Amino acid sequence: MRRRWTLRFTTYSYRFAEEVLNAKLEIKKEIEDVVSSIMLQTAPIEAGDSPGKGTKPGVRPQMNRLFEGEFEKRGWQAEFRVFDDPKSPMAKIDFMKSRVGVEVAFTHSSFLGIDLLKFQMLSYSELDKIDVGVYIVPTRELPSRGFEGSLTFDKVIKYLPHLRSAIQVPIWVIGLLP
Repeated sequence: MRRRWTLRFTTYSYRFAEEVLNAKLEIKKEIEDVVSSIMLQTAPIEAGDSPGKGTKPGVRPQMNRLFEGEFEKRGWQAEFRVFDDPKSPMAKIDFMKSRVGVEVAFTHSSFLGIDLLKFQMLSYSELDKIDVGVYIVPTRELPSRGFEGSLTFDKVIKYLPHLRSAIQVPIWVIGLLP
């Protein structure tokens, strides 16, 4: 039997990201509403529930679909291109609206640097497309629910301050809690 649960979250503000988002309060509230609206099942979805050919069943694809649906419902542009190379992992960011870029990361921790560089490349220092980045990742409490091996909130907030000279764009990190 599947049981549904609602996500909660914790946050970390890097380089005054929360203050920047407070100046865009409607956008900040939308992001918080997206996270709060996600309902998950404790059991992974079945293979027949898979959204398309080649998609693995499980919690991560389910989460990605739920976030995509919620952001798009609110008018966010999905898969905003950073570069023209479609094969590059830095080629796109998940969502963009009103100079706010959002990356939802349920990937391996080795993608941390690439994800953070996307925010930097989109910022005033290069492409001037965003004022702030939002990085949505699971916390340590979620790995027992299908996120084994994923990048975690704790790892992001541990390493982000060490990248201060390279990552100068404000980033609001959201850690998903069960």
